[in-house]
Amino acid sequence: MPKLTVIVPNYNHERFLAKRLESILNQTFQDFELILLDDCSTDNSRLILSQSVRDHRVRIEFNDVNSGSTFKQWNKGVQLAQGKYIWIAESDDYADVHLLERLVPLLDNDAKAAFAYCRAWCVTAKGPDGFVDRFYSNLHESRWTADFRADGHDECRNYLVQCNTITNTSGVVFRRAIFEQVGGADESLRLCGDWKLWAAMALTGKIAYLAEPLNYLRFHDTTVRSRSTRDAVDAAESLCVIRWILERVTPEPALLAKVCKKQATSWVPALIAPRVPVERKRAILRDVRAIDPHPVRSALRPALTTVQLKFMRHWRELRSRPSAGS
Repeated sequence: MPKLTVIVPNYNHERFLAKRLESILNQTFQDFELILLDDCSTDNSRLILSQSVRDHRVRIEFNDVNSGSTFKQWNKGVQLAQGKYIWIAESDDYADVHLLERLVPLLDNDAKAAFAYCRAWCVTAKGPDGFVDRFYSNLHESRWTADFRADGHDECRNYLVQCNTITNTSGVVFRRAIFEQVGGADESLRLCGDWKLWAAMALTGKIAYLAEPLNYLRFHDTTVRSRSTRDAVDAAESLCVIRWILERVTPEPALLAKVCKKQATSWVPALIAPRVPVERKRAILRDVRAIDPHPVRSALRPALTTVQLKFMRHWRELRSRPSAGS
């Protein structure tokens, strides 16, 4: 039985698969099985994946019907897994060949660690472009520049309650037993299921972090996040996860106020936007009332900013129109 299971959930990422599979099969740690999933891709992904079955460690599971959910694929992969540890290697990312060699011992050496993760590079069409942790460096200036181990409750109370600081699944190796213990990924979430999963797993014990950048997260226009901002899915799900975390840990009042103020910059425009469905707006309001003791105070500045931006946009549109006499 392999020590670790690698799961590659794919949908229409044919242009990235060769590099993804190469970076898995060439890992210096080789005690793994590889499960390739495809969610009814419409490109040539299945042909590329099928060519990998010549390696005896590879199993292929193709869906007959598109699941429409990244997190359903995660749960399916873990249900099929035999390994003690799991690495979900997203199909559009790639890794340094030493990733497993460096992360697996962090779990071997600490039975209380639910998962271990490493620093990641951002990758655009032009290549690596800085570290992923720059997006949340405002939480702590230097925390993700050095290795650390942390108590999971403290991690949720101080960091995960603010945002998802484990933004790339491809850089995480976790215990299958803990994944199953917390009920797997929440399939009702379209965007933030990973955030909630890491928080739930962290609350069972400890986490370990390696500052060595061994993972490469791609940014491109077909990612789920790039399609989810316009209809406020990101704002709604962020509030949902934060509410879930706050039901289990209690941050300092000043930190909670900071969280509420930051979230207001997303949910206030969502409530004003006509394109956001009414039911989503109601869900947003329910979660805001649950987590924010002073929602009106938090909303004041974002509301003024949103109205100002709308006014300026309409003003520019009116000025650009030709006059009646022209």
